[in-house]
Amino acid sequence: MKTIQYILITAFILLFNVLEPVASPIVFTDSSGYEFSISTRPNRIVSLVPSVTEMLLSIGVDTSLVGVTYHSTLPSVTTKKVIVGGFAHPSIAKIESLQPDLIFYSSIQKDIVDHFQGKVSLINLQANSTEESFDHIHLLGDIFDQPERAHRIISEQKRLLDLIERKTAHIDNGKKLRVMRLMGQSSVMTPGDDSFQNEYIRRAGGIPPSFGRNGSIIPVTMAEWQNFNPQALYSCGDNSELRQFLQQTGWKDVEAVRENRIFSFPCDLTCRVATKAGNFVSLLAARLYPEEFSDPAQYALNEGMVSERPIHVDLDYVTQTKIIESNIRDFRNKTVVIEFNKPMQILSTLAGERKGITTVANHFFPPPSWGLGHNDGLAGLEKHTLKALGMDPATSAFLFTGADMDNLAVVKKTYRDIVVYILVTAGVKSNALRMGTDTGNFYPAAQFGDTAIDHIQQKPGTINIILLANVTLSPRAMTKAIINITEAKSAAMQDLDVRSTPTPLHNQATGTGTDNIIVVQGSGVDIDRTGGHTKIGQLIAEAVYQGIIESTQKQNGLTAQRSIFHRLQERHINLYALTSPDNQLRQELEELLLQPSYADFLHMALTLSDTSEKGLLSDPSLFHHWCLAVASQLAGRHIEELQPLPGDKLPLFINNSLSALITGLQTRSHK
Repeated sequence: MKTIQYILITAFILLFNVLEPVASPIVFTDSSGYEFSISTRPNRIVSLVPSVTEMLLSIGVDTSLVGVTYHSTLPSVTTKKVIVGGFAHPSIAKIESLQPDLIFYSSIQKDIVDHFQGKVSLINLQANSTEESFDHIHLLGDIFDQPERAHRIISEQKRLLDLIERKTAHIDNGKKLRVMRLMGQSSVMTPGDDSFQNEYIRRAGGIPPSFGRNGSIIPVTMAEWQNFNPQALYSCGDNSELRQFLQQTGWKDVEAVRENRIFSFPCDLTCRVATKAGNFVSLLAARLYPEEFSDPAQYALNEGMVSERPIHVDLDYVTQTKIIESNIRDFRNKTVVIEFNKPMQILSTLAGERKGITTVANHFFPPPSWGLGHNDGLAGLEKHTLKALGMDPATSAFLFTGADMDNLAVVKKTYRDIVVYILVTAGVKSNALRMGTDTGNFYPAAQFGDTAIDHIQQKPGTINIILLANVTLSPRAMTKAIINITEAKSAAMQDLDVRSTPTPLHNQATGTGTDNIIVVQGSGVDIDRTGGHTKIGQLIAEAVYQGIIESTQKQNGLTAQRSIFHRLQERHINLYALTSPDNQLRQELEELLLQPSYADFLHMALTLSDTSEKGLLSDPSLFHHWCLAVASQLAGRHIEELQPLPGDKLPLFINNSLSALITGLQTRSHK
């Protein structure tokens, strides 16, 4: 790609159909080698590239972004945008309907270029390195008059990259690990030598492979695999199928597989170079070198508070509420802290009943910190954290989470003289459970005289809730409030259709399995009852429900109105696997699901499937007839039998609905 250059000029070459001019025309060369000059700010943008979507939303381009692909999952605001299909086959008709004046595209989207060339401005920003991604953020900041936000993003990512460079500089070359990024599930593939993903490995202190081939993805032979002998492997998303493949003879004979050093990270971090390069490099480095990163002698930064900002909680006994940012084990932690003007009794599901508390808090460990210091146990982590923050363990009650305090929801509810505050952080993507159905894997065998201890994998997640009110709650009222909070939490999870992590096809989640609550005694009129039929019980439940809806959207991008594509992904239903190797069929199916009637047909099938799982449906024959009618409508002729779907058998209602769509499309194409 030609280096992007900024040249201020007085003439313009390209006019966008907008009213708002930029400060000065901006000239640049995109990744396809085309030169552009922007004199007016684009007003209707479609982004077909997840990395560009992430950049646009991160610098504050929201209202003018009208269309995205369903692969653009973060930030959460994308759930409110029009979906124009998938990254590989975006819908031309859907894009046209949005009347864009600018489309950000990828070089693989040749149909988009052929159709829109000369009609709409087309820009290709494809970064192959962190520096190129910074150039793109800088450019977009200038185009959309957000240079300061762009600068802050770049500065923070460079700070993280510099920090990891300092920390890994202490690791001897002989101790640096050979690391490979794995792609695919049923074979071994990896990014080419020129990929930004190998740059990530080098910046994290690892040694990437060099197979003499470039490209976004290349196959790896067994000879290359064994010769490189990776010591650590990582992929994105669910890697269970890949782990199974690596147990085969030859593939299992490398250090990473023998020592089970195989990691899985979120796809939005591993698969794109956008606004979080430093975040991912930090996470990867901490996973590769947990002992070195846990060693206080190797800390690069002094531990303690970096900054604080206030939060408004108007209660007589609350002196201040704030979010503190701090450096702990070299990474940026965030804590919401509530301080009281007199000692309080609290009831905590993490620490039990405690008295004499003057501070309650909810503390966020950033992803690179997950795993660091876990050998110390919860007590050790709490001791280290409170010491770094300068807080007294005897008078402080903490909760801990992997959900960012920037996604905190603060909800206030009132009725006459009663005031209730709920502070919520909610992360539900990686360890959600349906209680009473899903299996618990931790068993304290040592306490029961067994010879072995079962281990559970540490995963981010957790819904943490703090309750404050302008009343004095009795011990009974505090305990009852926990029931209200839990029921309201589960109701919100159900209404959001949060899926169970271990059983997403079959179950909605009721919580995350690591959720915690602090109920503060408070000060004011004595209250002895907080049940669901009381007014204060109603306020507590309403605030919790609203807070979880808000915080979950901020943290995980989940809204009740999310697209059918996202709902299928959450259930691990892969449209690619269902239509492989017929790319045309896959494209037609995606186009079909962009139509509200067919999307709702599938939505209803998902709802019926959940109802059936609960044993509430006994005769699916009417739905089967409906599926045949849908297939016949698509095919343009009568269909008597649905075609079987490949792979593992899906639940009946989901299987039949997808089979109806695919059978109809295939029959129509073969007419």
